[in-house]
Amino acid sequence: MESYVTAKSLAKDTEIWLEKIKPFNHHPMPFNKEQAALLVIDMQKFFLNPASPSFTCGGNAILPGMKKLIAAFRQAGMPVIFTKHVHHPNLLDAGIMGWWWEGMCIENSPESEIHDDLTPLPGEKIILKHRYSAFYNTDLETVLRCLKIEDLVICGIMTNMCCESTARDAYYRDYKVFFLADGTGSINEEMHTASLLNLAFGFANVTTVDKILNELKK
Repeated sequence: MESYVTAKSLAKDTEIWLEKIKPFNHHPMPFNKEQAALLVIDMQKFFLNPASPSFTCGGNAILPGMKKLIAAFRQAGMPVIFTKHVHHPNLLDAGIMGWWWEGMCIENSPESEIHDDLTPLPGEKIILKHRYSAFYNTDLETVLRCLKIEDLVICGIMTNMCCESTARDAYYRDYKVFFLADGTGSINEEMHTASLLNLAFGFANVTTVDKILNELKK
């Protein structure tokens, strides 16, 4: 299946997406880099391999921008937090997801690791999760509270599943959410743009990698 977006087409596609959601994306928020963290959702080999039953084609297009963003957060001394969606080899924690999805990402398998272009540094927090939201039954909220984080920049995959679920849960907890239109990816354009529209309407400021990079330079 041909991808709805590529690294080459991403900038132009993003302009189109932002124009579509513009009537609802009217919650600009001041970005406080002193109390901000970057949350990188599920950029694992399991989801980025075309041979995987859970291949997310939009994820490969956003890799270059995410690499720049992660480097910028690190250079600024700001937290970069990764998530990995994994399950026990015996699927003890799979529940309804065990029959909902064709394939499961098994913890500690080579496929469960973060893509080589985005490998976490020693000491960077990796959240292991078993459901879509990175907040559900994890210690993410505790970590953010201890770091005194108020602003969350969300990137990764899938836009309409784990990224959107996490953004909604962050909003419920009163975090300011900056959701990256060109830093999230799904399996098709309809799902991607639908999530951008829903999040802009009720949960987040939908923005871009370059805009966050510019904020970091201030």
